[in-house]
Amino acid sequence: MVTIKSAEEIELMRRANIIVRDALDLVGREIKAGMTTAQVDKLVFEYISSCGAKPSFLGYEGYPASACVSINEEVVHGIPSPRRFIEEGDIVSVDVGSVYKGYNGDAARTFMIGRVSEEKQRLTAVTRQCFFEGIKVLKEGARLGDLGWAIQSYAESNGFSVVRALVGHGIGTDMHEDPSVPNYGTPGRGMRLRAGMTIAIEPMINAGTFDVKVLKDGWTVVTRDGRPSAHYENTVVVTKDGCEILSL
Repeated sequence: MVTIKSAEEIELMRRANIIVRDALDLVGREIKAGMTTAQVDKLVFEYISSCGAKPSFLGYEGYPASACVSINEEVVHGIPSPRRFIEEGDIVSVDVGSVYKGYNGDAARTFMIGRVSEEKQRLTAVTRQCFFEGIKVLKEGARLGDLGWAIQSYAESNGFSVVRALVGHGIGTDMHEDPSVPNYGTPGRGMRLRAGMTIAIEPMINAGTFDVKVLKDGWTVVTRDGRPSAHYENTVVVTKDGCEILSL
């Protein structure tokens, strides 16, 4: 069921998302070659906890960490490990969620580590811009297909592909609420958006094929062709004439 949030609920979500934003900003300042993905996770856990919030991913359907840390061909849901080292030339996608007074925030960024290939630079930049192309169409009355098509068309015009197996989502008192928010679609199709809807828009863009698979750990999603993937996400609230980004 899609829920329309009150002004008071949006304010609590704004606070949850500010915590997520600042946690990701902290990661951006600290992440470097030689760190383990477990060290990134520790930064996230300690920062969110220091703000009086809880990491919403920790324990979610059994997930064992506070952040998803996905490197290169890992699309999303990479499990942090003290044995996984970040290396020069990697791109690292970090997805973070927090719960503040019962309301969720959710955002993700892809970080470039040192000197990365031109392909990875372009992929990271295009993935971020896919989000901003998407929100250009947001306002009350717009359709989810308009949003998906804006993201898809921008990614594909730059020679990249949009993951189909994973999508964005509604968010509120639950981390994943209705509606599903695909990063692909047909203009004029899909649910009409209403002011007060809160959704997490998260382009997951691949350098090669959009086909993905899940590793044996049951969580980590990787590109089927082994080429790199990038992820960029923010939580937004739809307004009468646009949207407000809560996590930026």
